[in-house]
Amino acid sequence: MITLTAEEILRHKQEEILFVPPETTIYDAVKLILKKKGTAVLVRENEKVTGIWTERDLLRDIMLDGFDLKTARIGDYMSSPVISAPHTDTVLQLIDKFLGRKVRHLMIEKGGACIGLLYVRDAIRAALTERTREFEELDKMVSWEYYEDWKWKKKHT
Repeated sequence: MITLTAEEILRHKQEEILFVPPETTIYDAVKLILKKKGTAVLVRENEKVTGIWTERDLLRDIMLDGFDLKTARIGDYMSSPVISAPHTDTVLQLIDKFLGRKVRHLMIEKGGACIGLLYVRDAIRAALTERTREFEELDKMVSWEYYEDWKWKKKHT
């Protein structure tokens, strides 16, 4: 049974959360994302997360008339509000949220504070890892020796 929670996935992932203030230029946000090998930044103002901006947003933004990567402020282009999930959500609940909300990132909250950012790939990886563990446990329970020694016996009439 898949029982990993969002908090446990974050613990295994051990990835730094990328925060920027809303006045950050998109150019600087892209540099940070590339440096940290991430795919998104959370926009934070006065210790409160107010939005998210992702590499996919960049694809959309560069097509806008008058968009200038070096002067555009991330606060003007971020997605808000940020879709979040509690730290207690299981892998299956997370996958349901990713699919249902049609998002690739979920901010994970605990006690009203952001404790991490999960990507859809993190949830899929966790689900596959858990499923593999389940199969390994089942394999230990069932031995082929049992089936090799078992034979059909003819009824004597």
